Amino acid sequence: MAVFIPTRLVSALAFVGASGLMLGCGSSGGGSTGVTASSAKAASSTPVLMSSAAASSTAAVAKGNIKLNQLGFLPESAKWAVVPAGNSTSFKVINAANNTEVFSGTLSAAATWTASEESVKLADFSSVKTPGDYLLRVEGVNDSYPFTIANDVYSEVTAASIKAFYFNRNSAELLATHAGVFARPLGHPDTQVLVHPSAASAARPAGTVISSPKGWYDAGDYNKYIVNSGIATYSLLAAYEHFPEIFNSQNLNIPESGNAIPDLLDETLWNLEWMLSMQDPNDGGVYHKLTNKNFDGTVMPHQATSERYVVQKTTAAALDFAGVMATASRVLAQYETQLPGMSANMLAAAESAWAWAVANPAITYKQPDDVKTGEYGDSNLADEFAWAAAELYITSKKDAYYTAMKPTETFATVPSWGDVRSLGWISLAHHRENLTAIADKQLIANRIDGLANNLQTTWAASPYRVTMQKNDFVWGSNSVALGQAMMLVQAYRLNGKREYLDAAQSMLDYVLGRNATDMSFVTGYGDKATMHPHHRPSEADGIAEPIPGFIAGGPQPGQQDKSGCNVPYPSNIAAKSYLDDWCSYASNEIAINWNAPLVYVSAAIEALTPK
Repeated sequence: MAVFIPTRLVSALAFVGASGLMLGCGSSGGGSTGVTASSAKAASSTPVLMSSAAASSTAAVAKGNIKLNQLGFLPESAKWAVVPAGNSTSFKVINAANNTEVFSGTLSAAATWTASEESVKLADFSSVKTPGDYLLRVEGVNDSYPFTIANDVYSEVTAASIKAFYFNRNSAELLATHAGVFARPLGHPDTQVLVHPSAASAARPAGTVISSPKGWYDAGDYNKYIVNSGIATYSLLAAYEHFPEIFNSQNLNIPESGNAIPDLLDETLWNLEWMLSMQDPNDGGVYHKLTNKNFDGTVMPHQATSERYVVQKTTAAALDFAGVMATASRVLAQYETQLPGMSANMLAAAESAWAWAVANPAITYKQPDDVKTGEYGDSNLADEFAWAAAELYITSKKDAYYTAMKPTETFATVPSWGDVRSLGWISLAHHRENLTAIADKQLIANRIDGLANNLQTTWAASPYRVTMQKNDFVWGSNSVALGQAMMLVQAYRLNGKREYLDAAQSMLDYVLGRNATDMSFVTGYGDKATMHPHHRPSEADGIAEPIPGFIAGGPQPGQQDKSGCNVPYPSNIAAKSYLDDWCSYASNEIAINWNAPLVYVSAAIEALTPK
C-alpha cells in the first residue's frame, strides 16, 4: 500500500510519513471575527517560463499566460489549454526535460468568454499521450507552467483532498507522525456541550450537558453544522461506493490506517460518529449545529476555549442526517466485522430522523439573538425530503420511501448544500439495476442525462471549454464547477457518452489552473496555487505554507469582505474576482462541502478515463 506523501507542494515541507449568494460558513460572513488586514505569509515567487522569442523582447509578451491544468493529465484524457488571443495561430508542446518539440497544433479562432471578458484561443493537444513532463509554447506569450502526463497524475491530489479532512478534525490531537509540520494539540473536546435554550426539550432542558465529540471543523471557523456535513459526508461515501478500487489500497497515514477499513471510510467515520451524537435519542430530532456563540479570532483550535452549544432542532438537519445515515448504512454494511452493529444502528437512526421530520415538516433554522455563527438556513425543504427518501428507499427497499420522494415532481440540479435533490438521483442511478419494481429506471436516467446534456452544450460552446457561465460565479464557485462535474460523471456512467467525461475533466482542469485567474485553487498543488486561504489553522500556525489539499471557494464578484481587506481584489470581473489573502472569506475560505466534490471528481476521472 502506497503511503500518501505530497510532493508537489508550493515549497518543500517536512511531511512525516506521509449555491446562490450563500457563504461558505452558512451565510456567516465566513467567520470574519478576528480577520487581520492582510496575510503576513510569503507569496509564491515561482517564475513563469518564457519562450525564447518572448524572452528576447519583453514588449512582445502578451498580457496573461497560457492557462491549463498545472498538475497534468492522464494519457487518454482530453487535454485543453487557453491562450490569450493574439497574432499566433499555432502552438507547440515542448518536452520540459530537453526543450524539444513533440507536437504542434493549430489554435482555435479567437472568442470572448463573457464571464472573464477575455478574448482567447484554445489549444487541443489530446493526442499527446506519452508519459512525461511538458509545457505549451506560443509565440509572443509566456510559456505555460509545466505539466505531467501520467497514469497516476491525480493520485496525490485525491489523497491530499481527503487528508485535508483529517487536518480539520475536531476533538483530535494531530501528532507529527501523521501531520508532520502541521501537528497541533487537541482542540474542542466537545464532551461538555450545553443544550442551548433554542434546542431545549422536556427530556433535555436548557443547560443540559451532553457529549458530542469528533466531527470536522466546517470551514475556516471551528464550528460544526449538520446541514453542511450532510452533502460533504455523502459525497465522500459516494466516492467510495462508486469507485472503491481507487481507495481500497490507499494509505493516507492517519491514525486509523491499517485497521482493515479503507482510510477514506475511516475519515468519514470521524464525522459520522459526531453526527450520530447530534440526534436526540428521546425523539429522533437532530440539532442543527454545534457552535460557540461567536466566531473565534485568529487562533489555533486549542486556544479557542469558549463554551459550546447545540442549537435548535430543524427539519433540514433531520433530513440531511437521514440521507447520510441511510447511505452510510449500506456503504459500511460490508465492514460488519470491524464495525459490529454500526450499519443497522445507522439505518435505525435514519428512519427515526425521517419520522421526526415527517412529524415536523417545516421547522426552519432561526438564528438565536445570542448566536452569531453560521446559519445554513433553508426555507425550501422539498429537496431534503426527496434526497432522504431516495437514500432510505435504496437502503431499506421500502417502496413507501420512493413514493415519498415524489420523483415525477423532483428534477435534477447541480448539487449544493442548499439544494440536495440530485444526491438522490445520483444514488438511484448507481443502484438502478437493483431497485424494486416501483422505480422508474428511465425517469432516473432522463433526469441525469437532461442536466448533463445542458452542461455539455455549454461546455462545447465555451471559449474556455468549461461548463461555468457568468451566473455560476457565486459564493463557493469552485464547488459549483465540481458539482457540475459530478453530474456529468453520472451521465457518463449511465450512457458512456465521451463528451460527458471530457466536460467533467475540464472542470477538474478548471480548478487546477485552466481558469481566468491562472491559478490552481488547491493548496499545495500547482506552480501557482492558493497560498493564503481563509482557514484559521493555516493562518495561525506560523508556517508559511498552507495545509495542503484544501480547495479555495473561488472567484465571485460580490466581494463581501473587501471593506475588511487592506489588499484590494485584482478585478471586479466575475471569473477574475478572487483574492488570495487570509482576509478574503468571500473568495478564499475553505469548506468541507467544497473539498468533498474535489475528492469525488478527481477519483472519478482517474477511475473512468480509459487506460
